[in-house]
Amino acid sequence: MLVRKVIDLNAPLILTPEQKAELDMLADIKDEDIVFDEDCPPQTDEQLKQFKRVHPRRKEKTAS
Repeated sequence: MLVRKVIDLNAPLILTPEQKAELDMLADIKDEDIVFDEDCPPQTDEQLKQFKRVHPRRKEKTAS
């Protein structure tokens, strides 16, 4: 069975109250609240500059 869903990117964004509350909570998080460990250590500015996109952005949007 094939299921197809069309998303209208021009439609207004409608969030549930739970989604709004979660976004508000995430907006209030400070860098000091992030917990780093040996699997995910903090990155220096130099390390962050070395990140590259795995897949380059498309120049034009595709229609489906």
